[in-house]
Amino acid sequence: MRKSLALVSLAVTSMVALAFLIPLALVVRRLAEERALDTAERQAAALTPVLVITADPATVEQALTAAGGRLAVHLPGGGVVGTVKATPDQLRTAREDGLAFTGTVPDGRVHLQPVVLGKDRVAVVEAFVAEAELSRDVLPAWLALSGVAVSLVLASVLVADRLGARVVRASRALADGARRMEQGELAARVTPTGPPELVDAGGAFNRMADRIGQLMAAEREVLADLSHRLRTPLTALRLDSETLGQDPGANRVRQAVHALEREVNELIRAARRELDDPDGGRCDAAEVVRDRLVFWSALADDQRRRWNLRGAERSAFVPLTRTDLAAAMDVVLGNVFRHTPEGVGFVVALFHRADHVVIVIEDSGPGIEDLESALRRGSSSAGSTGLGLDIARRAAESTGGSLVVDRGPLGGTRVQLRLTLLPEHEG
Repeated sequence: MRKSLALVSLAVTSMVALAFLIPLALVVRRLAEERALDTAERQAAALTPVLVITADPATVEQALTAAGGRLAVHLPGGGVVGTVKATPDQLRTAREDGLAFTGTVPDGRVHLQPVVLGKDRVAVVEAFVAEAELSRDVLPAWLALSGVAVSLVLASVLVADRLGARVVRASRALADGARRMEQGELAARVTPTGPPELVDAGGAFNRMADRIGQLMAAEREVLADLSHRLRTPLTALRLDSETLGQDPGANRVRQAVHALEREVNELIRAARRELDDPDGGRCDAAEVVRDRLVFWSALADDQRRRWNLRGAERSAFVPLTRTDLAAAMDVVLGNVFRHTPEGVGFVVALFHRADHVVIVIEDSGPGIEDLESALRRGSSSAGSTGLGLDIARRAAESTGGSLVVDRGPLGGTRVQLRLTLLPEHEG
């Protein structure tokens, strides 16, 4: 923008400067010519009293020397005093018409002034003006005018650049605030600066960010309240599970109830943590993967599923809350347990790339027949809600990544969560 404003200012000011500079240059040249010709006329007129008194060549020659300039006198008897530049036609016109005029000669101009000395006696005073005299001081004047024009153009470009810099700084600050909001920094705000329009835009951005923060806080509050309401039926379910006895089936039910209760408690704590720390929109993907595998490993062992975890030793921070990433992991791992027979194994791997991390969850089950419909929100061929993979997809896309579902080397479904790394943790 700064460059565009500077170029526009350069073009407009240059045209305005040229519009004034060209006529002024012509006026300066015209004034120089008129000044030289006026001087010649005055010199010629100064000889008129001398010729009226006497036409003696010696006296006239002295008068020419005293008058200065390049003068010549054509006497009535045909004699000439001084250097002649006028042509015979010009001299004859001056004698016959009796009028003073200025004519052009090869190397300048001549001014012819007729002086009537008596009947049929006319002397002509000739004042020669060389070409150099006609343009004296014109070039310095043109250079001065050009310097003023260039200075004005440069000053206008400088002012436009300063104004453009002000607009660019305000625009960049607004764009930076929008990028920070995009990355999940809900506390991002901008200082409204620049032209009135950008000040209004900055104020609108801050009001929008405040409103988004309020909506997010209300959403987390509702989530915490709803989760808290689950405690009552969970408590009743836990009490009922205690009466089932000590057989292996009853133990599994009690473990599942306890695990569900832990998850609800974690959900409440996570929602409260999001409310208390609105800037905490980041987590260590490797840590979340390890934690979710610890949770699901108990059920996997009960169902005799062989599982393996690879690549989760090194931290990988992503712009996603721990709760959202855990939810995405749970829906994908839950699909493995829900849609594959007991005994089917699975692998969870974490692959580190330069600017992103890939979480791969792969099983050795029968796989998904229609991969395209599996990614369609609300679509399910197994009697579920069809929202699980969509939740995982939205979590991945919120970081600038993506979700890929295909068939893996183990023969079953392979789900790849591609998450963008935070800049300070890239590489």
